[in-house]
Amino acid sequence: MSVRVRRIYDPPEPDDGLRVLVDRLWPRGVSKEEAQLDEWPKALTPSTELRRWYHHGGSFDEFRRRYEQELTAPEAAAALDGLRKSVKEGPVTLLTATKHTESSQAEVLLELLRQH
Repeated sequence: MSVRVRRIYDPPEPDDGLRVLVDRLWPRGVSKEEAQLDEWPKALTPSTELRRWYHHGGSFDEFRRRYEQELTAPEAAAALDGLRKSVKEGPVTLLTATKHTESSQAEVLLELLRQH
């Protein structure tokens, strides 16, 4: 199983495999052509409310807890299951615009995908 997190601003690499944007908002300054996305499952992204709460000083531990709860909603859970299947089929790269990928939804997803 090969899954990793990269910034969407980094150029695509041949070993990226399936390129999945995990941000709710489209990243500034990146064209759809440059992004070379395969998927943008918005059901997997944190809600607008959670995203705003986190960006206004919320802790990562609490963000993780709330985000994992959001991922139990039917549409999000189905999207996560689909991503798990993709990971079993080949490499997957989770893409995010955040500068601190280790404290982002991409990291939470990465850990969840590696657990199964």
